[in-house]
Amino acid sequence: MAKYASSSRWLLQSLIFTILWTVRAQLPGTWELLVPNAGVASMHTAVTRFNTVVLLDRTNIGPSRKMLPKGHCRIDSNDVVLKKDCFAHSVVLDLQTNQIRPLMILTDTWCSSGQFLPDGTLVQTGGDLDGFKKIRKFEPCEPGEFCDWVELKDVELANGRWYATNQILPDGTVIIVGGRGTNTVEYYPPRKNKNGAIELKFLADVEDNQMDNLYPYVHLLPNGHLFIFANNKAVMYDHEGNRVIRDYPALSGGPRNYPSAGSSVMLALEGDFSTAVIVICGGAQYGAFIERSTDTPAHGSCGRIVATDPKPGWEMEDMPYGRIMGDMVMLPTGDTLIINGAQAGTQGFEMASNPCLYPVLYRPDQPVGLRFMTLNPGTVPRMYHSTANLLPDGRVLIAGSNPHYFYKFGAEFPTELRLETFSPEYLSPDRANVRPVIEGIPETVRYGEAFDVFVSVSLPVVGIIEVNFGNAPFATHSFSQGQRLVKINVTPSVPDCGRYRIKCTAPPNGAVAPLGYYMVFAVNQGVPSVARWVHLVA
Repeated sequence: MAKYASSSRWLLQSLIFTILWTVRAQLPGTWELLVPNAGVASMHTAVTRFNTVVLLDRTNIGPSRKMLPKGHCRIDSNDVVLKKDCFAHSVVLDLQTNQIRPLMILTDTWCSSGQFLPDGTLVQTGGDLDGFKKIRKFEPCEPGEFCDWVELKDVELANGRWYATNQILPDGTVIIVGGRGTNTVEYYPPRKNKNGAIELKFLADVEDNQMDNLYPYVHLLPNGHLFIFANNKAVMYDHEGNRVIRDYPALSGGPRNYPSAGSSVMLALEGDFSTAVIVICGGAQYGAFIERSTDTPAHGSCGRIVATDPKPGWEMEDMPYGRIMGDMVMLPTGDTLIINGAQAGTQGFEMASNPCLYPVLYRPDQPVGLRFMTLNPGTVPRMYHSTANLLPDGRVLIAGSNPHYFYKFGAEFPTELRLETFSPEYLSPDRANVRPVIEGIPETVRYGEAFDVFVSVSLPVVGIIEVNFGNAPFATHSFSQGQRLVKINVTPSVPDCGRYRIKCTAPPNGAVAPLGYYMVFAVNQGVPSVARWVHLVA
């Protein structure tokens, strides 16, 4: 009998495995291991206009798995782990070759913030310890050239900032919002006639005993004001007058920001660009952080609000899974990918469990109840300190996950050095015939300028080919700072010497699309081209 029972259990397990494998094989999307060992666990990630990716951890974490060049060690007598640190804590990835080059960061970038400037330079602010008030720059370069982090010596933050959020503004300057114990905003470059940091009382008002006002969600609205969300409340903020001009209704479902963070996006701007819709999904239950509870179920609810509506209200819906620490990535089509994270616990070291391996596609144009689609699951848990970034070829780069204070590889959820990509269904082979190729596009366009884009497509074009501007945000702690997609106005494509010509009008102003470099995608029947980088100038 024992022999037959054992055989029956084996058959049942085989059947379950076969069913699960079949279900997984039928779900959209594909995964690829891009780099087996990046050397660092990326806590912060940003894609540059040279098709490279900056990966950034923190400095006081001890040995990484990537050495700095000989003679480039960091000397810090206050570092409790390594007084002489010859390990890289930042690297740059070349997307053409998948090669990794070490970068040298001098001060602690733990839980810092960042944003690209109009000239394509990444400005990076704050952190912990000696990085608390630091401002750093990375001027990206071609993969064969040399560029590295530069720590500014002539300017520093007015307030030290740890867990702050950066957002580029219509004039190309950057606002830096909040931080742990820092309920103020300030600007880079510093504003003339402004005395350093400016109080934002809203941040103090929403702070609780878990500090659920950290890494606030900041979105630049097309009216030029800011939507700032922290804990469970939001305001519209006039950054020119430094005043709150609207209070939004509270979002139900508990805290939504660090350490209880879900994630947030502003949906694509289109049409006359006057309407901005914000979506916030997931989060931890209040108390999970204080109690260090790893098994408290995460929220699965999402709130959606028209931030520019005269009488806005939250529309609620539920994801297929509860999720904490998920990343929301704007795809070139206008859909949003929700990926990474856990189904229980909270943010913090070793404070979550039950990884959420299933990505979800949020389709904003569908009715409530039909907006979420479950996608093909990954196999690598991406927990605390993981990131997700859109790449110019339409894939999504998945990096990081280190739920431990130092690097720890023998744990249930180990420090993760592998880089993966997730390819949405629009990159499946059966859609290759409708995938457009951009054959011609200006390298620079001005606000409101009329310009032509030339594309080729294997099969005849039967509808409108969209031309969509997507920027490169700074991804950290389940929020992509500055993330934006603008669907510019186009005319129907017309045949032109074996190609198609699309007449386009550039975004009208910096409130719709701030100055800077954009990945510009042609999208045909929901399938995006490989992007071309375009510099949007005034």
